Amino acid sequence: MSATASTRNPFMRFLQFLWDAVNFFRRLVFNAIFLLIVAVVLIAMFAGGPVLREKSALVIAPQGEIVEQYSADPASRAIARAMGQEQPETQLRDILRAIERASTDARIDRIVLRPDHITGAGMAALREIGSALVEFRKSGKQVVTYAENLGQSQYYLAAASDEIYLHPDGGILLEGLARYRSYFREGLQDRLGVDVHLFRVGEYKSAAEPYILDAQSPEAREADLFWMNDLWNRYLADIAGFRKLDAATLQADIDQLPARVQAVNGNLAQLALRQKLVDALMTQDEVRDLLIERGVADDDEYTFRQVTLDNYLGFLDRETLPFDTRPQVAVVVAQGEITDGEQPPGTVGGVSTAQLVREAREDENVQALVLRVDSPGGGVFPSEQIRREVELTRAAGKPVVVSMGDVAASGGYWISMNADTIYADPSTITGSIGIFGLFMTFPDTLAKIGVRVDGVGTTRFAGAFDPTRPLDPAVGAVIQSVIDEGYRQFTGKVAQARGTTPEAIDAVARGRVWSGAQAKERGLVDELGGLRDAIAAAAEQAGLADDAFGVRYVEKSLSPFEQFVVNATRNTLAGTALARLGVPEFVLDTRLADEVQAGLRLLEPPAAGARPFKAVAYCFCEL
Repeated sequence: MSATASTRNPFMRFLQFLWDAVNFFRRLVFNAIFLLIVAVVLIAMFAGGPVLREKSALVIAPQGEIVEQYSADPASRAIARAMGQEQPETQLRDILRAIERASTDARIDRIVLRPDHITGAGMAALREIGSALVEFRKSGKQVVTYAENLGQSQYYLAAASDEIYLHPDGGILLEGLARYRSYFREGLQDRLGVDVHLFRVGEYKSAAEPYILDAQSPEAREADLFWMNDLWNRYLADIAGFRKLDAATLQADIDQLPARVQAVNGNLAQLALRQKLVDALMTQDEVRDLLIERGVADDDEYTFRQVTLDNYLGFLDRETLPFDTRPQVAVVVAQGEITDGEQPPGTVGGVSTAQLVREAREDENVQALVLRVDSPGGGVFPSEQIRREVELTRAAGKPVVVSMGDVAASGGYWISMNADTIYADPSTITGSIGIFGLFMTFPDTLAKIGVRVDGVGTTRFAGAFDPTRPLDPAVGAVIQSVIDEGYRQFTGKVAQARGTTPEAIDAVARGRVWSGAQAKERGLVDELGGLRDAIAAAAEQAGLADDAFGVRYVEKSLSPFEQFVVNATRNTLAGTALARLGVPEFVLDTRLADEVQAGLRLLEPPAAGARPFKAVAYCFCEL
């Protein structure tokens, strides 16, 4: 017979009572803490936030690189922001959207631009922002730039302003475009004994030259100077047009830089003022006083009334209807190196990016697709996976327009070629239609330390791709045949897509790089323009009237929890609450390893069971 509660030892009943009480209070405390956290976040999300006041200046101060797509998922980025550990990046689309909306927003009376902290931006992105600033000025509103120091890329944006103010101890340095690379032949082959085997088609396909040469080949030198001079001359022409200067004088000032600097006793700010690159030399507080005088003083602190880029985008998001029932133009971003499988943001995955294109095609609300390409290329196979989805989207009756960003070369061109229309900025870097393969063996390297490799195989070619053995010339012929076939496929597909012959494409291919303007002259690009032009063209081809369609970026969907975190951390109070509640750092996305691996992917050995070598369509042509 089992004991009942009434017959238990009184001491045991007391211990049981204490244990139940502890459990009750533990659950009560933890539930209270959980409800408190939820309440703080919900109050922060839905409580009345700050109001965008009249006569505000939109302050655009891009941080880090200007990118097409963030290099981390939204949830990881939101938590990193709340913890103060966000990687500095600014999306091009956000800058363009803010400038465009601000031009018709009665609450915004001017833009104040601070380009000092831009660490990287391609020429096409700079030209798109510059064009947007010029359009903003046409609305009758002013753009004022203040900077402490300006590099060449940063100055391009400043030049598109009405007025430029530079700190008296600052400076501007224009130097021209350059592209220098390290060459490893002597170190790899002569000193380490590594045998480098390069297989390629096209004398201009210079991506792997550093492994077989000690200096740039004449063909690479010729091709690089051709497209770089085109970009540089356009840069000078744009700057001269913005500032009402003479392009030849700007070039002469650079050529005579030492004499120019000595004439102002080494004062780069005075040199910029003398060359009319800026309007005046002023400290930050002097510019602040000037903007207060022109606008409205802030009620809370001594500065002009202003709103930051992020906060302004937040206002716009809150003012936008959550469900847009209009027909949609979908935008899929293909930024970064093209590699196999599923890839995170900032890298193009053969599977993941193809899935995004397929998602846009299968969405009944999507009437047209814009593929925004900013990629130097990568693997042939993943490039073909994406190209095929573009082809199927067109076959499904949905127009596809490609918008080339800073770079759309080699594999980046491969995924673009089947669009209905290809748009490129005149300063886009594109072309590089060519294939190469790189295979390294190091028996001599092992011999230097007294290691020899020997053994047997059941056929002549068993173990032929072992890098510790010399490469059989017959195996080299096999690899070259595969590379040749890859090039024939590349030029043949381009010819079919562009309505010409493989011979005609070969004449402008062979790995040669072109600017967007040069590519249009050679029939590789249809129109010159930016992302907004491509979106408008896609809508027109789909028969959508102006302002009768929405634009939706198709990206990997967030889980409900991830969306909750993103929404919560958009609010300052919620972000502060999360930080103070001690969100653990281990949930943040660690990107350092990914960045290191990205630079080495081209030389990664193939996966087990795969072809022991791979064809690569890649262009090391970014500035």
